[in-house]
Amino acid sequence: MLQILNFKGTVNFLRHAVAISFVSMVLVAGSLGSLVFNGINWGLDFTGGTVVELEFTDPVDLNGFRTKLTAPAAEGAVVQNFGSSRDILVRLPVKAELKSDDQVEAVIKTAKAIDSNVIQKRVEFVGPQVGKELSEQGGLAVLVALICILIYVSFRFEWRLALGSVAALAHDVIVTLGIFSVLQLEFDLTVLAGLLTVVGYSLNDTIVVFDRIRENFLKMRKGSSEDVVNTSITQTMSRTVITTATTLVVVIALFLKGGSMIHGFATALLMGIFVGTFSSIYVASFLAIKLGINREHMLPVEIEKEGADQPSMTP
Repeated sequence: MLQILNFKGTVNFLRHAVAISFVSMVLVAGSLGSLVFNGINWGLDFTGGTVVELEFTDPVDLNGFRTKLTAPAAEGAVVQNFGSSRDILVRLPVKAELKSDDQVEAVIKTAKAIDSNVIQKRVEFVGPQVGKELSEQGGLAVLVALICILIYVSFRFEWRLALGSVAALAHDVIVTLGIFSVLQLEFDLTVLAGLLTVVGYSLNDTIVVFDRIRENFLKMRKGSSEDVVNTSITQTMSRTVITTATTLVVVIALFLKGGSMIHGFATALLMGIFVGTFSSIYVASFLAIKLGINREHMLPVEIEKEGADQPSMTP
């Protein structure tokens, strides 16, 4: 118990920081390796393709509908519910030897064999060039977000804390992308939105901890940097637990009941919340300690007033 509690009863979160940091490095290295060798399973938003939305009179069995899509033009189609069990969304990949109209015709023919009164609500086509531009702009959006955050935290915090927070954000993005790569989950625009949300969530959690660390460095006259960080994390832990728990309730509800259209968004958030909470403690804070953060770095710079060193002219 004494090993877990230290310095006036605070929890020693950094007790196993070295071992956990090693695990983080393994996760980052494994994620990068998977991204290089397995790549990302890009959705039609990025690869291009045709989307067909159908409305049936009665609920449709998705597995049965997929089984009947045997035409070569419909090969590789992704079938999912869209809003209700009567609404079906069919995503068709781009095929050089086929026209988009032929693919749509094959889907409509299969749908009419199930329900002659089926309604074709919409057909959308995303070209490969548009998909390529979306993937480039999506990656650029994440990069710009990280750069802007680096500039913001550099002004708000001492550079050691700023570097720790940016390292934690990069850790969260890489590990979350690595999970999608390893599991080959489809990566579309909703997942990209979830990834950017994870960046904001993780940054907020890290800034709350760092604000308390800065305050405690000025308040606590005794104790090492590790003691100050452990005290700060202990003081903010109740807020972290409550915020994480309430966020998870919403995200799990979206994951289970939100439908297929936002399933990727909820999946990215679900992974990112755990990774972000973990990195705020064992990546951002521990890296700042390893960079040598101490009380002197938190003290405000004293500015000498002009003429303060001159002798008084009062007789």
